[in-house]
Amino acid sequence: MIAYINGEFIEEEASVLQVSDLSIQRGFAIFDYFRIRNYIPLFFDQYLDRFFNSAAMLGLQPLHTKEELKDVINELIQRNNMAEAGFRMILTGGYSADGFEPASPNFIILQHPIQLPSKEKFSNGLNIVLHEYMRDLPQIKSTNYLIAIWLRDKLKQQKADDVLYTKDDVVLEFPRANVFAVTKSGTVITPGENVLKGITRMMVLQLAEKKYKVEKRQVTVNELYNAAEVFLTSTTKRILPVLKINGQIISGKPGAITVDLYNSFLQLEISQ
Repeated sequence: MIAYINGEFIEEEASVLQVSDLSIQRGFAIFDYFRIRNYIPLFFDQYLDRFFNSAAMLGLQPLHTKEELKDVINELIQRNNMAEAGFRMILTGGYSADGFEPASPNFIILQHPIQLPSKEKFSNGLNIVLHEYMRDLPQIKSTNYLIAIWLRDKLKQQKADDVLYTKDDVVLEFPRANVFAVTKSGTVITPGENVLKGITRMMVLQLAEKKYKVEKRQVTVNELYNAAEVFLTSTTKRILPVLKINGQIISGKPGAITVDLYNSFLQLEISQ
């Protein structure tokens, strides 16, 4: 598989960074991730906007303009000739002389095969657990997944599919997804602050606002437990229902609004 690093297309196995890079020394880096469908990047501009916003918020200077980056990615799509795939763009803190001060960033793009959840996975839904934690600078898509990876053993022990972060009884986000709930009155709600503003989240909000009452606001843990439906959204999972939280059953099957938004999102992808 061909990767792109600092202006060069190179076999991924041969692509390297020096150990002085701040992404290695201190975990100081941002990234973004998007999918292609039939060789076409989905919601391309929105992902690039978020990538550049994350870079700006950490004071990192991208090596390319948005238009230049589009050209690079389109060439990478042609070189790897893979119709369905995921792309990871990484911008690091650079080779630091003292292991602390940021330097000129390094930039990497990786392309890998992707397998999206099956219809069976959607029907079966997810069993999740809660964990008290709020990410550092949650509005930035950083490479810091320390807690999420540390929690993997807890998930295995509890036979859970994912973990949802909360703070002071307020619902936040999953490590790699946003959360939505549907109240018993049919209002679609999602946390509005201290979360990463996911691109799939953005698209689902736009779809939901055409049909339902939508609220982006603080969501409590109690509201989550008492919701009629709960689901998550992400680039790699699209929309997946959450049927059980900390052992408590929320619903026995995917709810009607979750199913409707899922089908609408699939149609939106096709129209890209």
